[in-house]
Amino acid sequence: MRASLIQIAVDPDESVEARRQRAASLVVAQRGSDLVVLPELWPVGAFAYTVFEEEAEPLRGPTHEVMAKAAAEAGVWLHAGSFVERAPDGTLYNTTLVFAPDGGRSAVYRKIHRFGFDKGEAVMMGAGKELVTVALPQTTLGLATCYDLRFPEQFRGLVDAGAETLVVAAGWPERRRAHWTLLAQARAVENQAYVLAVGTAGTHADIAQAGHSIVVDPWGEVLAEAGSDEEILTVEFDPAKVGATREQFPALKDRRLGLAPPG
Repeated sequence: MRASLIQIAVDPDESVEARRQRAASLVVAQRGSDLVVLPELWPVGAFAYTVFEEEAEPLRGPTHEVMAKAAAEAGVWLHAGSFVERAPDGTLYNTTLVFAPDGGRSAVYRKIHRFGFDKGEAVMMGAGKELVTVALPQTTLGLATCYDLRFPEQFRGLVDAGAETLVVAAGWPERRRAHWTLLAQARAVENQAYVLAVGTAGTHADIAQAGHSIVVDPWGEVLAEAGSDEEILTVEFDPAKVGATREQFPALKDRRLGLAPPG
C-alpha cells in the first residue's frame, strides 16, 4: 500500500482560498498513491484561534467541495486533514473528512480531545463524541487529531473497532516535537498497528510547527520521517504486517483492563 503524507506549510501571508487550491493541487499530484493525508486545520492554522469564527465553514462548504474533487481527480482515498466546521446550531468543531477515490465522502470525524486548557480550541469548539474508522480495501483506518495522540484509550477503542492503521492529522508545535515522535511510536507499539502521523510546517500565530511527519510500523520501527519544511512523505507498507505481528506476539489477547464484561 502506498501512502503520501502532505506536510503543508501554513503561511499567514497566503490566503485560505489560495492554500485550499494549492493543497488540492498537491493531492492531485499524488495520483498513484492509495491514500493521501493532510494535516490538522491546514486551511487556517491550528493555533490561529482569532480567525476560527471568521473562517468557519459548513460541513459541505468550500473545503469539502475542493477536497472531494481532488480525491476524484487523483483517484485516491483522501484523508483531508481537518478544518473549522460550523454546525447548524452554530457550534464550531475541528472536523476531519475522508473521501473515497470517486470523490464520495466516506467519513466525518470531530476531534474528541480539544487542546488549550482554558483558551483557544478548548473553549471555542465543541468536542466530538464518536470514534471513527474507515474500511479501505487494504486496511481499516482509525481517525485521530493532534492532541488525541496523548490519550491512549482512544486508540485502543479504535483498535477494538477494527482499526489497523491509525491516522493522526496534527498541527504540532516544534517545542514539543520530542513528544510527537515518542507518542507516535508508543501508539504503534501498544496497539500493534501502523501509525501515519502528519503535521504542518511553517509558523502560524507565532507558533513554530514541528513538521516531522512520521510513519511507524506495528513493531514501532520508523519507516519514514519528514524534516521541518513543507514536504510530501511517501511510503509503501504492507498492511498484512498488522495481522502477522498480532499473531506472532499476541499481547492484545492478554488485556485484562478496559474490556467489556462477559455476557
